[in-house]
Amino acid sequence: MAGESIRKIDAGDPAPDFDLPDVDGETYSLDDFADDEALLVVFTCNHCPYAKAKFDALNEIAAEYDDVSVVGINANDAEEYGDDSGERMRDLVEDGTIQYDAYLRDEAQSVAAAYGAVCTPDPFLFAAEDGEFRLAYHGALDDALNPDDDPEEHYVRQAIDAILAGEAVDLDFVPSRGCTIKWKPDNEPAYWDDV
Repeated sequence: MAGESIRKIDAGDPAPDFDLPDVDGETYSLDDFADDEALLVVFTCNHCPYAKAKFDALNEIAAEYDDVSVVGINANDAEEYGDDSGERMRDLVEDGTIQYDAYLRDEAQSVAAAYGAVCTPDPFLFAAEDGEFRLAYHGALDDALNPDDDPEEHYVRQAIDAILAGEAVDLDFVPSRGCTIKWKPDNEPAYWDDV
């Protein structure tokens, strides 16, 4: 089932913290990215065609911007969707398909709920301000909202460039589109009624 991102946290709001393991079991939190000027948190997964269509774009952002970290978070129910298991995440990192700064597993789905994540991919870009990350942009990575589309406008890159130039991010909210987060039974957050 496809869905579109909604706004649960607003521009200027602090990033909800997390404490999640990567594919090798190392734990990451916001503090691990404190030296960055910006942090791109993307709720994504291994199997969704919308998410897979953005692997290369996210890899390129991670490689090209030294002062920006790209953190993928997979919150899908891996029991029902075995292709989203931690083992499969590790395979995709090891074979180079995913080259983000970190690819984390949100087994409890609490981080996805705190961010208001709806779909894969669901990107949140934070700018470093006074020692914390504050939301600068939430929405589509680019204007290619379907897996087979080619992008012409790159919203997240525009937002990153503005942050790094010390300028305000002035972009309209364009919802991301993708497969909906696969919640565990009885684990859907309250905002899901609005999706």
